[in-house]
Amino acid sequence: MDLAILVFIVLGLIGGVAHVVIDAEKWEDLKQFSAFKMSVIGAVCGLLYFFLHSSYDFPNSVMTFVAGYFGTDFIKGIVEKAKKKPE
Repeated sequence: MDLAILVFIVLGLIGGVAHVVIDAEKWEDLKQFSAFKMSVIGAVCGLLYFFLHSSYDFPNSVMTFVAGYFGTDFIKGIVEKAKKKPE
């Protein structure tokens, strides 16, 4: 079970790193702290998906990567919406 958790975290981390690399416009974008935050958020999404999966097989491993990739945008959107002041 411990290895399964680690696999889900690593797959989520890879998804977060893929998101950072694809969104980067120049090399300096990869060196910023926000790139590290997005990668960590991807790993956390992978961990959360571990508790939601039914079994470890092909679709769930791909979905863990996808959760790490798209989970960063989802969480970033929630945080930005919470920071907005009502008019």
